Amino acid sequence: MSDQAQRTADLVELHALCARYMSYTSQFVQDRWLDVFTADVEYSAFGTPYTLERFPALLEAAPRGQFIGNMPVVEFDASGDRATGMQHFVFIDQQTHAMRIGWYRDEYVRTADGWRIRRRATTFMRKSGDVDSGRQHDPLAEQG
Repeated sequence: MSDQAQRTADLVELHALCARYMSYTSQFVQDRWLDVFTADVEYSAFGTPYTLERFPALLEAAPRGQFIGNMPVVEFDASGDRATGMQHFVFIDQQTHAMRIGWYRDEYVRTADGWRIRRRATTFMRKSGDVDSGRQHDPLAEQG
């Protein structure tokens, strides 16, 4: 496969990877996280980093709603086996239709099973024009 064909195939796979994340999160799929993340993932939201083991509880604590995201803008490193990206999103709450908008800043890595997200950090865009990582709190700590 030519370098250009490989790069195109990698971009298609990364776009599908990020779309699967949106789908799994919106549909509260609990058992497919290794389809999108590495086992040692760090997901950062609300000023708190989360590991893969905490994802089921984090998802359970989250409001129900729909995630809609664009294709991530991806930059590959020199090896071609690591990349960074940014994916903008909107979350619409199912009950109130209130929206959250922002973006994910990602690190991707090619694994034996294909591309996976190694790090994902959330930044929210506020009505005021400010951006931040969310109100500092741990939604899981609030559960007791």
